Amino acid sequence: MERRQIPLYLVAIAAGAVAGLVVPQAAPALGHAVTPVLALLLFATFLGVPLAEIGRSVRDVRFLGTVLGVNFLAVPLLAAGLSRFVADDRALMLGVLLVLLTPCIDYVIVFTGLAGGARARLLAATPLLMAVQTLLLPVYLVLFAGQDALAAVEPGPFTEAFLVLIVLPLAAAAIVQARRARRVEQAMAAAMVPLMMLTLAVVVGSQIAAVGAEATVLLRVVPLYAVFTGAAVLAGRVAARVARLDVPATRAVMFSAATRNSLVVLPLALALPPELRIAALAVVTQTLVELIAMVVLIRLVPRITTGDSTPVAA
Repeated sequence: MERRQIPLYLVAIAAGAVAGLVVPQAAPALGHAVTPVLALLLFATFLGVPLAEIGRSVRDVRFLGTVLGVNFLAVPLLAAGLSRFVADDRALMLGVLLVLLTPCIDYVIVFTGLAGGARARLLAATPLLMAVQTLLLPVYLVLFAGQDALAAVEPGPFTEAFLVLIVLPLAAAAIVQARRARRVEQAMAAAMVPLMMLTLAVVVGSQIAAVGAEATVLLRVVPLYAVFTGAAVLAGRVAARVARLDVPATRAVMFSAATRNSLVVLPLALALPPELRIAALAVVTQTLVELIAMVVLIRLVPRITTGDSTPVAA
């Protein structure tokens, strides 16, 4: 299954889309399944990361500084520029800004690992990424969308996502590693590809019907998200080269720059007034575009970084 990851992931995305469109009434149940399925996937991922490696990664100041710089300096400028293309529709603009200004803290670790990136270093960066985006999102929304956009921001979803998707799976993985439960580790390692397929299918299936109902309007943001992914990957690589990071760290920075916190900011978008409801669907559309892009990037990023000869980060 590992040798056939890409076609299997595409099949999972297609299956989720078909299920969501044919049986749209299943969307709420699938939506409730996203968090536990994603937490299980992250548990399997964390089992493959030695805890000592995470401890060393916390001291990697150069990597952490690069991840923070690209996500909170370069990416906001890119997001602000792209949001101007939908500035005539306030709901779309808010949706675009909400999702593009928040770096992913969960399944980015899985995709980074699949591409041979430094997943332990990225895992060590998640507390900083969560804290800084919570603090800076209100600031950026005021700058790019105006003072009234602050009503969309609450710290609750960020804190809940960090606890459920990072802290709990990491603690469970630490317990399994401490007890040296090799059978559990082997079983979860074998389940990685099926769990990734299940995650992709559940996320797509839970959201595709809602997006399809507003397809005409949402088509405006699809090219923006595609451009963002390509530009963010490029920005991540440039930043990593400037910082003289090694190849695994470079790949991690590229994925961190490109993946967004859509599943976490979706509750913020859903809390907007009814006249701005399309903002939530703009967030969901980014998720669908990103999942397809990630399937491509786990093959593309290793190819475009294999020849790098940058030194190992201090």
